[in-house]
Amino acid sequence: MSFHFHRFCDLKFCHGFGAWDLGVRVLLLVFVSFTAAVRADDLPRKTKAPRESYRNVDVIYDSVTTPEGKRLRTVITKPRHANGKLPVIFVAGWLSCDSVEAPAGTKDESGLVFRGLAQLPEFVLFRMDKQGVGDSEGVCSETDFDSELAGYRAGFRALKNYDFIDAKKIYVLGVSNGGGFAPLIPESDAEQAQVRGYISVGGWVKTWFEHMLEIERRRFALMGRSPGEVNDRMKSAATLYEEWLIKGRPIDDILKGQPQLADLWPEGKDHAHLYGRPLRFYQQLQQLNLAALWSRVRVPTYVLRGAFDWIMSRDDSELIAEYVNRNGDLASFYEIPNTGHTFQHYLSLADAFKGKSAPFDAKMIGLLADWLRNEAITHED
Repeated sequence: MSFHFHRFCDLKFCHGFGAWDLGVRVLLLVFVSFTAAVRADDLPRKTKAPRESYRNVDVIYDSVTTPEGKRLRTVITKPRHANGKLPVIFVAGWLSCDSVEAPAGTKDESGLVFRGLAQLPEFVLFRMDKQGVGDSEGVCSETDFDSELAGYRAGFRALKNYDFIDAKKIYVLGVSNGGGFAPLIPESDAEQAQVRGYISVGGWVKTWFEHMLEIERRRFALMGRSPGEVNDRMKSAATLYEEWLIKGRPIDDILKGQPQLADLWPEGKDHAHLYGRPLRFYQQLQQLNLAALWSRVRVPTYVLRGAFDWIMSRDDSELIAEYVNRNGDLASFYEIPNTGHTFQHYLSLADAFKGKSAPFDAKMIGLLADWLRNEAITHED
């Protein structure tokens, strides 16, 4: 905004009133500052939760724009008294339509981890909400994976716009679905060179078809089905998911032709979504080759999995570490005791399946912080 004070005070009643003149100047400075602040946060606030705040940490609410024109909320935290550029933790989030914001008083385990990382004095933390989540524009339940990935790529490229971020020292923290596709975010060779390390929490690396069969076997067993019943249901589940994910047929068409499969579909009568996302989202996941992707990673990688994670298989996490280690001694795998899929504290696998969590274990933050600090020191220029 451009405002010329001298033109305003050319008015007759301005002339000669020094005190009034000073007052007007002060008011105009306040107005211009307020206008600049409003323009800096051009994405309207939609959520009712208070903005994040921390002692000695600056919190910046900003946005990036996707190739489709959707503005996505970004939340950047940085140590208030830091000197120079700092390495950044870039978060690649989960599959569900839950926000990455972590206001004070949150009970969400991922939010508590983010609040802990936000207060590390050595790092900037960069998070973003996908389309239709939090303040972000769009509709999450209708956004496919390709569009979501384009949003993360826009956020990754925006890191260079902040003078306090060292865009050559990026650590990507992938959680759940993000723990599988994280290396897809830096698209070019130059962008891949900016990444100094990956953390995969509850990630996946096989095909999505395999994942669906594995999670269904665990789900049927945890529901209390007998071993024989589990095997019978798995025969039908294999047919259902092959028809959908491999052959690309609509769920409606599959169930009309084979109505006996209807009670296997996790979403009941909703044949257009799974876990809150459109079916094409998973068909695009099925097209990914994450094994080839992780096999090209040549930076330190920390692979974490909760011992009571019934969502993703231990085998997936071990394979990620194995594929990266084919390029050198780069990856380490650790299974966290008494932990669920994404940072939850459970006392048993049955509790994890029921969502009956125990109090949050703050040691989770230390696991991440210690690895990040060690890698940042190792890669000091």
